[in-house]
Amino acid sequence: MERMPYDDLAVVPAGTGRERPIRPGPPPGAGLPSDWRTGLPVLTGSQVVLRELRASDAASLFTLLTTEEVARFISPPPTSVDGFERFIAWTLRQRASGSYVCFAVTVAGSDTAVGIFQVRQLDPGFGMAEWGFALGSAFWGTGAFQDGATLLLDFAFGTLGVHRLEARATVQNGRGHGALLKMGAVPEGRLRKSFLRHGQFHDQILYALLDEDWSGAAPGTLPARLMLVH
Repeated sequence: MERMPYDDLAVVPAGTGRERPIRPGPPPGAGLPSDWRTGLPVLTGSQVVLRELRASDAASLFTLLTTEEVARFISPPPTSVDGFERFIAWTLRQRASGSYVCFAVTVAGSDTAVGIFQVRQLDPGFGMAEWGFALGSAFWGTGAFQDGATLLLDFAFGTLGVHRLEARATVQNGRGHGALLKMGAVPEGRLRKSFLRHGQFHDQILYALLDEDWSGAAPGTLPARLMLVH
């Protein structure tokens, strides 16, 4: 969640510097009626709709994602509507390159973007990837996150062909930990001083969710033994 490409240059390295095995993923668009690299599909849930970001989303995202309660645990968001417009343009270029996807979150009955879900590859072919999310605080606790996360994870494992999906949450980010655990993510260890925010380094917890975890159990119903840090 913290590693979000929000700065004005909107560039985040594809990898994290940690050595990891490379698992080949399926060819882009394999088994699909169309290639997601040419445009993201619209994903519809019971409460939210995930769709491609548009330049016109910049104003609402600037308003909702730059508040202190939202921004305190993520990389600093753009400081202007123009900055968000540049970020959105960057997401479209990265999607076209096949290395990253970012969905706008809208609630049922409205087309206003109130947050984002994103996935970026950690190795070629999306065998391993990292996901992040940010949602306007007015929509916390409404079920919008879980509905949108379910759509996003179905897309990551079913369409992108992800085998292992990672996420990081600052130790102090209790809401973030709860959100990840709710979706069945497994805490795997503590990353010491791994996130720099406002000149201070913070520890993070590394979470992971495997394709077999997601396909084998409904969110929130994974065995208790999987919820241990190991």
